[in-house]
Amino acid sequence: MPGVARAAFENTGQICLCGSRILVERSIHDRFLEAFLAEAKTWIPDDPMDPATKVGALISAGHLDKVEGYLRLAVEEGGTIRCGGNRPDLSGDLAGGNFLEPAVITGLSSTCRTATEEIFGPVVTIHPFDTEAEAIHMANGTRYGLAASVWTTDLNRAHRVAQKLESGLVWVNTWLLRDLRVPFGGVKESGVGREGGRWSLEFFSEAKTITVKLD
Repeated sequence: MPGVARAAFENTGQICLCGSRILVERSIHDRFLEAFLAEAKTWIPDDPMDPATKVGALISAGHLDKVEGYLRLAVEEGGTIRCGGNRPDLSGDLAGGNFLEPAVITGLSSTCRTATEEIFGPVVTIHPFDTEAEAIHMANGTRYGLAASVWTTDLNRAHRVAQKLESGLVWVNTWLLRDLRVPFGGVKESGVGREGGRWSLEFFSEAKTITVKLD
């Protein structure tokens, strides 16, 4: 639970690699949801200068409004906000800051706007699936493809699913474990090439072509 929650809410969800959709096998969905909600409720917005704080503020008032707009959209699309989604009542220097309690949403279609657009905030949607093929179809059902995580005790399944995910990065039983020597980048509308290690030489270089015609 701490690993999945970190993938959803780290840096207030303002990381391009955040796992904003969680797909859960139906046989464990109810147990997972209960445990995940308990974990999410420990992510309490507070002073970002305090080392014990898990959730700081969003980057601006405008962005806070945008994220809250997606929460309203989620309800319109048939979702239920199971926890969070409110502005905390903070005092002193934190009063009036761009803080938002991390939100967990269930009951949404995996193809709706809330579940397929990049909210870039402390908001996560949870979707049950019945088969591995269905999970892969749901995971790939977005125009983005930067990062994904597979959580399983079956290593064969981990490799099989990771190969089929349309994503530039796939972690197994972890999130944001980086080796800067390997390629970093995504596919589909997340695709802008690769950087990292030897790939950075090309990514951060400007190639020039000079053509000379000799008669």
